[in-house]
Amino acid sequence: MMKLALSRPARTQAHGIDRMIANIETGHFERSLSALTAAGALVTAAEIFFEHDSASFGNKMMWIPVALGPVGAAAGVAGFFSKRMAKTALPVASAAIVANGLQGTYLHARGIAQKPGGWSNARYNLEMGPPLLAPLLVTVVGGMGLLAAVLRREK
Repeated sequence: MMKLALSRPARTQAHGIDRMIANIETGHFERSLSALTAAGALVTAAEIFFEHDSASFGNKMMWIPVALGPVGAAAGVAGFFSKRMAKTALPVASAAIVANGLQGTYLHARGIAQKPGGWSNARYNLEMGPPLLAPLLVTVVGGMGLLAAVLRREK
């Protein structure tokens, strides 16, 4: 006589993008993104400091993204530990970082235009002038903070 084995339902684990979506749906991703925003803000602020220092901080506006780095980092760390901070301080700091990144893109484009030949000599001025797309990288950090603020928090 044969015994029938009781079969358990197959347990499936999410992999790749399915796991990421599951983390977003359950709220696990919000805290991680807050922490990544904090780390990204510090790293980009340090990089911006070195680049603007090599330009001798010729424009006082060059200090703003350097100063916003620690603010974004503090808001990201606070958002990691506190839901309230993730929904208040983090989006405010992140919006300021995004606005400053967009402003920096404009100022860098203006700096390229002020080089000899302006935009008609774009190939040379893009290489030798202020990096046009670099301020958009700090905008991405701010965008991560804004995204973290709208995501669901785990219970």
